[in-house]
Amino acid sequence: MAMLHTAVVAVRDRARLQEIVGTLLRFGLADVVQSLGLSRWAQWRTSSAHRAANEDADHPIAQASRPERVRMAIESLGPTFVKLGQILATRSDLLPTEWTQALEQLHNQATPLPWEVMRPHIEAQLGQPIAQVFTRFDTTPLAAASIAQVYRAQVQRPDGSLREVVVKVQRPGIRAGLEADARLLRHVAAMVEESFPQLERYRPVAVARQVGEALQEELDFTIEGRNNELVAQAFLQQPDIVIPRIEWDLSTTELLVQDWLDGVPANLATLDTRFHGPLLAQRGAHAFLHMVLRDGLFHADPHPGNVFALEGNRVGFLDFGLVGHLSPHRRDQFLVLLRAMVEGDADGLVMVLLEWTGDVRIDIALMESAVERYIARRDNGPLKLGDSIKEFMDLAREAQISMPSDMALLFKALITADRVLLQLDPNFDVVTTAKPLVQEQLRARYHPKRLLREQRAATMQMFEMAADAPKTLRLLMYRLKQGRIGVDMEVRHLHRVSVALERAATRLSLAVVAGAFILGIGPTLLSWNVRLFGIPLFPVLGGLGAVISLAVLVMTMRRQRALD
Repeated sequence: MAMLHTAVVAVRDRARLQEIVGTLLRFGLADVVQSLGLSRWAQWRTSSAHRAANEDADHPIAQASRPERVRMAIESLGPTFVKLGQILATRSDLLPTEWTQALEQLHNQATPLPWEVMRPHIEAQLGQPIAQVFTRFDTTPLAAASIAQVYRAQVQRPDGSLREVVVKVQRPGIRAGLEADARLLRHVAAMVEESFPQLERYRPVAVARQVGEALQEELDFTIEGRNNELVAQAFLQQPDIVIPRIEWDLSTTELLVQDWLDGVPANLATLDTRFHGPLLAQRGAHAFLHMVLRDGLFHADPHPGNVFALEGNRVGFLDFGLVGHLSPHRRDQFLVLLRAMVEGDADGLVMVLLEWTGDVRIDIALMESAVERYIARRDNGPLKLGDSIKEFMDLAREAQISMPSDMALLFKALITADRVLLQLDPNFDVVTTAKPLVQEQLRARYHPKRLLREQRAATMQMFEMAADAPKTLRLLMYRLKQGRIGVDMEVRHLHRVSVALERAATRLSLAVVAGAFILGIGPTLLSWNVRLFGIPLFPVLGGLGAVISLAVLVMTMRRQRALD
């Protein structure tokens, strides 16, 4: 079935598959191609580049580390694989530090498409000429990525005033290629999970699905606009936090128009005398924690290019193309985790990890040992949130635990935000800033009204279960009388079990037949007075057979005891 699926995928996306294989070979990753069974899709015109990367010691690719070569290959393969690398860069619970550090360097810059190509696409999205919508439109892009390009423009408000805006427009015709790449990625992930059971912990199929979902959201700019608007509504009463307004009457799924924020990237604010770094850090941290703990919708990529310092020491957040969502239950888990990290509570950390594992089989002793090492490595000074979270994700990797994707995204965002905060204020203590908000959320979590509401819900569930109990018992008794109780079991290594049962049945059958044969003809044979050198033949053979049978039985029991 897997081979048939591979053939179908290959026929549909043959050219792209050959391009991917050629890129992997060019960056010295022939073993990856071979292990995935994709060697037959190699176009041998790329063999010279492959030899240069693998045989020439002075070749730049040959001198690069394996994580660096993977990063370079991912960048060459385009936005789908860049998105995969960006997701994997957040998973230090799965990958060692050298891999996540290499993948963090992934950039999504691309050569800008010429204005002659972009202009008709922009006007098609607007439904009218650019000059009728914008009073000014700078044709040189501010930035160009593999999915979109960004321009600065100006529109006229209904009151006659002019407003500076940013226009983000998707590259024309990019969707089909991204969907083909996502299809190939899902197929390769399924092959990896099927062919390499030892990699099941990395959940390749789930990661591929996450990449596909992220790309679908990134290709629909209205989703980014709605995320932007939801966060803006949460900060309406906080003038120190600025979220750009979306110009919905000009925006489409492939074009997004929003306010221009006149400020500087957060990492450059300390070089400008207009700004006060510690105040910006405090406001930025409070805003980010507000998104996480109160709203459950947070900016998942708060790097300096997306966090701006504005006049009056206000903080602006840009680009809500990548956001994280936390359910109330996840927020409660995060609060428990923060408290356990601050207090050095090993039992609390173990309980959180156990809840995250779900029904996955893990080595609890290994996990407890990893937690104890994590607690022992902590010093008694103030908790550095970024370092502590990174160490916690390393702990998950030591314990061979795959974290939930939403929590992995949150932790990566917290680490990124912590770096920005420390650039604004090297002495910033995020735990001190977070403490009032954490206490507020804990009070809300254990407020009598909420506890009463949860108790009522639990009581209703128990009442419904109790009401169903007589019917369930009656059905069970009926099934018992009819002898129709079914058991649904998941048996691991079923093939081994079936082989063992088959061997046992064969041995039992032989034993029954042999026993019947002996009982049937044994008395007759013993009655025959056949002698060899004066010794009764059949009694001696019978005794010798009994001794051999007893010896075989003893040896079998010892072997079974050793296996147990």
